[in-house]
Amino acid sequence: MRKIMIGVMGPGDSATEIDIKNAYELGKLIAQEGWILLTGGSNVGVMDAANKGAKEAGGLTIGILPSNHTNNISDAVDVAILTDVGNARNNINVLSSDVIVACGIGLGTISEIALALKNKKPVILLSGHPESQQLFKNLSPNLTFVAVDIQETIKRIHNLLKNAK
Repeated sequence: MRKIMIGVMGPGDSATEIDIKNAYELGKLIAQEGWILLTGGSNVGVMDAANKGAKEAGGLTIGILPSNHTNNISDAVDVAILTDVGNARNNINVLSSDVIVACGIGLGTISEIALALKNKKPVILLSGHPESQQLFKNLSPNLTFVAVDIQETIKRIHNLLKNAK
């Protein structure tokens, strides 16, 4: 049986302390559920924090890197996929994930949310940005979900996976 892959997307250098804390805890809980964590693989921000959380809990982590080298990869990535396609890797991130969680908001994250919704993938927004939440809810109300904390995020993932069967 194919393993469930949860994509955690979020800002790198511009991630807030709350984004990083949430990403770390989210990574831990994803691993504890037995799901695979997929991120952009970088050693900064949400990507690094989510990978570290998942590794602490014994999870499997996949990093989809925009380059053709591993210079900026998180130490907590188990499987590095080098794409050499730059930001186009965002499409690979969302197409490979069963559910996408946007942990924080940035330009790259916005592009991943939009690509996910365009490809009919469910997105959970875990951020304190009501303007972006409203925008995506307006654009795709049936695929955009807002979570106020990590526990609600995991519950929403469970519901989305159950309803996808």
